Amino acid sequence: MKSAEDNSTHFGYRTVGKDKKADMVRGVFDSVASRYDIMNDLMSAGMHRLWKRYTIDQAAIKPGQIVLDLAGGTGDLAREFSKKVGKDGQVVLADINAAMLKQGRRRLIDAGVSGNIAIAQVDAQELPFDDATFDCITMAFGLRNVTDKDAALASMFRVLKPGGKAMVLEFSKPNEAIKPAYDLYSFKVLPTLGKFVADDPDSYQYLAESIRMHPDQGTLKSMMETVGFERCRFHNMAAGIVALHIGYRV
Repeated sequence: MKSAEDNSTHFGYRTVGKDKKADMVRGVFDSVASRYDIMNDLMSAGMHRLWKRYTIDQAAIKPGQIVLDLAGGTGDLAREFSKKVGKDGQVVLADINAAMLKQGRRRLIDAGVSGNIAIAQVDAQELPFDDATFDCITMAFGLRNVTDKDAALASMFRVLKPGGKAMVLEFSKPNEAIKPAYDLYSFKVLPTLGKFVADDPDSYQYLAESIRMHPDQGTLKSMMETVGFERCRFHNMAAGIVALHIGYRV
């Protein structure tokens, strides 16, 4: 018999049933989808664009490759990857949230991107793709919202080609010297921005809490190694506020 602890997980600082978290996270992103990019700019003072640019550069995508952009939301990574894979490659923009994918599709159309991008609503824990399909998988600011992170990492490993690369860009544990200021910003400024810009302080309170509950750099690296990734490493950015984890299927 499973214990109550086996059937529970965290939603920010709250303990909830594992069967409820996905719907609760969906509610958050349904609420913020239309203002997601604006809020990202406000939350990070535009730095999220640099972090994503670094991720794109580290991906080193080549023409003809097949890329999966998980939790791709509004499509900013997918748009850049589509340029790099060219007409002979493909990018799959994937997210569990339909409202986010709707925004992503609209933005890609507005940017004139078509032909080599597919859009898929998927659960990262159970990816509906064949084994060894993708040359590269990215997941930017999405893993912390997944109920079973180990399952998601294992699913990513399964659909990655031998020699392929998985990249997880996520908020992480910052340097202790900046932690007081970071906490003040996260729990005071961020919900206030959510209230006045998105009329939704509760969702941004959850986002701040979800960052604190996410595994730190070393723990996430170990989690990737446990499911089979090799040559794992991470790059800290902004004094560890954000980290890019990279692992390979050898």
